Amino acid sequence: MKLKNKVAMITGGGRGIGEAIALAFAREGARLAIASRTQAELDQVASQIRDLGGQVQVVSTDVSNRDDVMRLIETTLTTYGQIDILVNGAGVYGPIGLMWDVDVDEWIAAMAINLFGTFLCCHAVLPHMIVRRQGKIINFSGGGATSPLPRFMAYGVSKTAVVRLTETLAEEVKEFNIQVNAIAPGAVDTRLQDAVLAAGERAGDLFARIRKLRETGEGGVPRELSAELAVFLASEDSDGLTGKLIAAPYDGWQSWDAERIAEVMSAPWFTLRRIDPFTIRPLLDKLGSASR
Repeated sequence: MKLKNKVAMITGGGRGIGEAIALAFAREGARLAIASRTQAELDQVASQIRDLGGQVQVVSTDVSNRDDVMRLIETTLTTYGQIDILVNGAGVYGPIGLMWDVDVDEWIAAMAINLFGTFLCCHAVLPHMIVRRQGKIINFSGGGATSPLPRFMAYGVSKTAVVRLTETLAEEVKEFNIQVNAIAPGAVDTRLQDAVLAAGERAGDLFARIRKLRETGEGGVPRELSAELAVFLASEDSDGLTGKLIAAPYDGWQSWDAERIAEVMSAPWFTLRRIDPFTIRPLLDKLGSASR
């Protein structure tokens, strides 16, 4: 069991991808603290975890509220005495539509959950991880982080910022044996997509894509794939891998061993970078040397 005796704290753990991660971690032996804003959803997931023989603590939490986050950390530490893994899975689309038409307060609220919530959880758990000189942090990015996602600006901007937070934090905590990575899950049909369908034409091109996904499953990615990637990133299998944005459906991470991880870490793979002659030249030189 890859996560035996590990303690994992998962936000957004009441449904969707967060629920899938919680169940996957339980099967791998982790002891869990799961958080979301909806107690009933947490209780339902906790029941499934206990049916698997797992240990779980549920804490109703708004990750954009600093007091809630501190209570989550304190409850987890009181229950288990340690936190080895943090999964920042809480997220929302925020307002959907053209920038000048959306509600300003909803835009700010989306940033507070997606970006500030990730920051607050990392900020609160890191002193504990630093003292123990170990830890795994998994953040969530998504559509809009690597290319524009019109009509979903709050989501795209916040998720792009989460990637740069991931990259920067990875460098700051590297000396303490803490690895920080981000997952791009792909098009997963969770309740998050209800907001797209409710928005209709305001969602632009994404509306038709999500409607087809909901009706036929075409183009969809199972949530369990992100859960499998999260297990990899939370386990010793990913030791040495840090500061990367990994797309669950596309990046072939299932075959990564220590040699491949070292190769990934030696170049600007799976990161946010401007593409120009200055940034691409070292990579081209490296590839050229390898082919000779």
